[in-house]
Amino acid sequence: GSVGGLTPFSTFTNRSTANLASSRPAGIAYSIGMHLAVATRRMASKTVTLDRSLEALPLFRLSDSADDGAISYLPDAGGRWRVLPSPGDRLPGTFDQDVYVEIMHRFGEAGFPADGAVRFTLHAFLRSIGRKADGRTYEQLRASLNRLVRTRLESTGAYQAPSERSFEGTFTVFSSVTIERRRMTDRDQLALFSVISASEPGEARVVISPQIRANIAAGHTISLSLQHYGSLTNPVARRLYRLLATARSQDVVTWRVSLERLASQLPLTQRYPSHLQRVLQPAHEMLIAAGLLRDAGFHQIDKDWHVDYVLAARNTIAP
Repeated sequence: GSVGGLTPFSTFTNRSTANLASSRPAGIAYSIGMHLAVATRRMASKTVTLDRSLEALPLFRLSDSADDGAISYLPDAGGRWRVLPSPGDRLPGTFDQDVYVEIMHRFGEAGFPADGAVRFTLHAFLRSIGRKADGRTYEQLRASLNRLVRTRLESTGAYQAPSERSFEGTFTVFSSVTIERRRMTDRDQLALFSVISASEPGEARVVISPQIRANIAAGHTISLSLQHYGSLTNPVARRLYRLLATARSQDVVTWRVSLERLASQLPLTQRYPSHLQRVLQPAHEMLIAAGLLRDAGFHQIDKDWHVDYVLAARNTIAP
């Protein structure tokens, strides 16, 4: 099988997966989007619908690296993918990943509007992603939204579009972002916050790109549990969850991938196998503890290092 027609997720045979379904712990319910919940106190399942093709490609830097060069990725299925930062700006990073997931969550909650527009106040948005709303975070959110509308995604036969086998061209995550100063009902209060008036809460309108909307409308999607995504405090674990969900959406249970290939697909800036393992191990442990991954192990085959994953079972595909 493949993820979005991009990266082969080959089944490996040194682990038995035939008994995975029968070995589920008692009292556990496997539900939408690999969402693991205790049946006796199941919480409302909030899912996020994402473009399966985009999820299989690298987009967000997962470390605070000074490297502002383009991300370049060559999928196993052929073609080339590049993420090009806007002049004078950096590549999207870990905060931008969270902003993107929350925007997509709100897009789904709004019923996937045909115009792709998502509206919200900056204050409510920051609270929803677990951030304190203050002058610094308002500015951080503004910068993130602008970054995601200016960062160019360049596909040469790498990104899969519903109307054609592969997409040739350049697009962005968001088509447009508009942020207006919020109308204050009590003008006297504004004077109290004159120090941060430049970062006064605003109202935003974000339009998701037509390429992403087309894939979602065509059902080329994956689903995440927003609850699980938020519980993963490690940015690498959050990205791995997105990638593993992409594999799981195509009924992949076991996946062997070279460490070098995985680093390129996430992407990670580390290059030495020992460094990559140190970055990935905490993410693996977090995903296993959350019930999103059954097992993960590093193995050396000849001179090359690989990662073997056994993904969590699921009964249904999220709508």
